[in-house]
Amino acid sequence: MLINTYPRIIILGSYGQVGWELQRTFASLGKIIPLGRSQLDLSKLETIRSCLMAYRPNLIINAAAYTQVDKAEEEQKLAMTVNGTAPGILAEIAKELDAALIHYSTDYVFNGKNNTPYQEGDIPNPINTYGKTKLAGEKAITEIGGNYLIFRTCWVYGLRGHNFLLTMQRLIKEQKTIQVVNDQFGTPTWSRFIAEATAQVIAQTRGGIANYINEYSGIYHLSCKGEISWHEFAQAINNRINLQNSNQAQIIPIPTSDYPTLAKRPRFSCLDNTHIQNTFGITLPDWNLGLDLLLS
Repeated sequence: MLINTYPRIIILGSYGQVGWELQRTFASLGKIIPLGRSQLDLSKLETIRSCLMAYRPNLIINAAAYTQVDKAEEEQKLAMTVNGTAPGILAEIAKELDAALIHYSTDYVFNGKNNTPYQEGDIPNPINTYGKTKLAGEKAITEIGGNYLIFRTCWVYGLRGHNFLLTMQRLIKEQKTIQVVNDQFGTPTWSRFIAEATAQVIAQTRGGIANYINEYSGIYHLSCKGEISWHEFAQAINNRINLQNSNQAQIIPIPTSDYPTLAKRPRFSCLDNTHIQNTFGITLPDWNLGLDLLLS
């Protein structure tokens, strides 16, 4: 058991939707050091080294990110600093300490032109600033090397932060009709499933976290099963919230062209999870189950 080695585990973005769940799932795996933005702001690059070196962690989990997809088009420099440059610094520190780094990326590194789920070997080609900055972070980590795992996730939601589920819950209470695009497809993935899968990987370590991760360093896709549109996801949320209420909001399907946004979204961004299944034996359930568990 890892508790015998009692590693020091830093969780960045510890109060976000994934970071909050990580605190719970990693509680028995070592000494957890949660750092929210008030403790370490990744946009302030000059503070990262001194902060992390003070703790000398065995594992750094980076669940912090600039995630406002549309606003990133207006704040490109800030988004690149947090998503593109800071992960490289984290990788440098982890390598210097012979520690391990786990970093979360996104399905938005792809352009959405596929008709089948993306595999890790598919060439990224992001179509918005957010995706470009997240890809830059991936490249920074892989170029530095060391002991790292990059998990690309898809349509993450939970009860914290800013996400589609929370937006829909609010709109369903406020509006009788809601328009949602029906020609963008992905896989809703509960933040708790992501945290639990990450913990399962670390729970398999033998001979130290860094040595284990070094053996399997690379990029892995980590998402639930299934392929649905935003409209279908909205309707599923609506149905569950109003299970006993006949006065549901009406969810109206519309094309992307009728809902212009600052940032383009990929038409299809589902991820193939075969690699993580074969490597770590991890399989996330269907997206339906996650939504059922969260809203039950």
